[in-house]
Amino acid sequence: MASSAINSGALVTLQELNSASPHFKQGASLRVTGRLQEYSVENAVALIIDGNATLKIGTQHLNLNLRLGSIYQFIGELLIQPNNEAILKARVGRNVDGIDLNLYYQSLKLLREFMSEQMSSRTS
Repeated sequence: MASSAINSGALVTLQELNSASPHFKQGASLRVTGRLQEYSVENAVALIIDGNATLKIGTQHLNLNLRLGSIYQFIGELLIQPNNEAILKARVGRNVDGIDLNLYYQSLKLLREFMSEQMSSRTS
């Protein structure tokens, strides 16, 4: 019987998600955060922005009221189009208005440092 396990979403910032990133691969399970800049009801595609980086989000499977200018976090799988454009097919989305993004990114940095130390201590 084939396994249908759902992978957790790797925490990545929009700035880190580019074609040179190890996370930029077809089907990668990711968690991203950004401010909603555009939303197309017809296509159910949102565009989130963080700094100068953007990402399209497919929201077909979400029951979420989206508001332009609000901050959202999405978990889903990355679909890379033939033109190398990425779209995250979201399976989970939530409004995170009120989040301190600077503090969030600092904690993400500390988490990565901790995980790196843990991995290196296990291999030595």
